Amino acid sequence: MNKKRLTAAAYGHFSIDILNSSVAIILTLAAAHFNLSIAQIGFGAMMYQMFAAMSQPLFGGLTDKLNGRWIGAVGVLWTAVFFAAAAFMPAYPLFITLLMIGGLGSGAFHAAGMVNASAAGGVRAATATSYFFLGGQTGLALGPILAGFVIGSLGLAGMPLMALIAVPAIVLMFIHMNDALPAVPKSAAVEKQSGNARRTHAAAALLVTAFVLFILLRSGTAQGYATLLPKYYESVGFSPAQFGLMLGLFNFAGALGTLIGGYLGDRFNRRTIMIVASILSVPFAYAMLHVEGVGYVVVAILAGVLLSMPHSLLMVMSQELAPNRRGLAGGLVLGFIFASGSFMAWLEAIIAEQVGLLWVLSVVAFLPFFAGLVALALPSDRKAHPSTTQTPTPTPAAGD
Repeated sequence: MNKKRLTAAAYGHFSIDILNSSVAIILTLAAAHFNLSIAQIGFGAMMYQMFAAMSQPLFGGLTDKLNGRWIGAVGVLWTAVFFAAAAFMPAYPLFITLLMIGGLGSGAFHAAGMVNASAAGGVRAATATSYFFLGGQTGLALGPILAGFVIGSLGLAGMPLMALIAVPAIVLMFIHMNDALPAVPKSAAVEKQSGNARRTHAAAALLVTAFVLFILLRSGTAQGYATLLPKYYESVGFSPAQFGLMLGLFNFAGALGTLIGGYLGDRFNRRTIMIVASILSVPFAYAMLHVEGVGYVVVAILAGVLLSMPHSLLMVMSQELAPNRRGLAGGLVLGFIFASGSFMAWLEAIIAEQVGLLWVLSVVAFLPFFAGLVALALPSDRKAHPSTTQTPTPTPAAGD
C-alpha cells in the first residue's frame, strides 16, 4: 500500500468535503440575508452538487488520460478560490453562481482522488478506498460544525477563512499525487467477470438498473438529511452552533461507517454488507427526528455508520467493472451519487414547502429499506476466509 499517495488523497478529500458540507449550513444562515425559501435553499444546494457531480465523468476520463497527475490538487485549489470569492458577492444570483463554478473543482478532485486512493491500495482496494472516504466523511462531519461557529459568528465574511483550510492539502497533493498511477492487480471479481463474458443483455440491464436504484434510494436519504436537517433543526429552535454539531455528529459517524464497510468488504460478501446495513439504518434515521440529548447521539451515530457502510463498496464495484477506465467508471458512479442525491434533496424541499419538513424527512428515512431490497439483484462476491491469506499469491482478502 502506497501510504503517501493514499494520505494525500484522503487529506484532500477531508479538505474539499469540509467546504462541500458547509454549503447547506451557509445557505441556511444566508436565508435571511438573501430572503430565501426552503425550496431555494434546496435548489442552491442541488445546483452546487450538480456542477460537482455532472463534471466527474469528464474529469474521470481526463484522469485516465493523464494517469492521475495534478488534477486532484488543482481541483481543491479551484474550489477554495471560488468559495472564498463568493463571500464578496452582493446578490444571491452572483453568490450561488460562484459557488456552482467552484463545485467543478470538487468534481475534479473526487474523480482523481478516488482513483489515486484505489490504486494506492493495490489488492486491498476496498480498504484503501474506505480510508479515502474516511477522510471525506470526517470533513463532512467537521464542515457543518465549523460553518456553524465561523459563519454563525462572522457571517458570509467567514467563508475565506474556511477556504484556507484547504491549503495544506493542496500542497501535499502536488507533492505526492504528481506521478503516474501504478497498475492495479486484477481482483477475483474482475477475473470471474472476464470468464463470464457471455452475460446476457437482460442480466446486464438488471444489474445496471439495480445499481442505479440502490444509489438513488440511498442518496435520497443521505443527501436529503444533509441538506434539510439544518433547516428542520433551526425550525424547532436549535441554534446554528447546535445544529452544526448535530449534523456533524451524524457525518462523523458516516466516516466510521465507510471505514467499517471497506474493511468488511475486503473480507466478506459486499452485497450482504450493503443489504444488511441499508435495512438496519432505517429505524435509527427515523429516530433522529424525534429524540434529543443522549438519545440523539446514539441514534445519529448508528444511522450515520449504517447509511455510509455501502459507499466505498459501490466505488470499488464500479472500478472492477472497468479496470482500464477506472477514472471514468468511478467518476460516473460518484457523479451519479452526488447528482441523484442533490436532485432528491431538492425534490424533497419542494414537497416540504407543501406538507412540512418533518413529514418529508420521516418518509425519506425509510428509503434505505427499499435500497436494501434492490441490492438483492447486485452480484455476489464470496471472499476466501481471512485465514487462507498466507499464500504466495495475494487475494482481495489479504490482511494488512
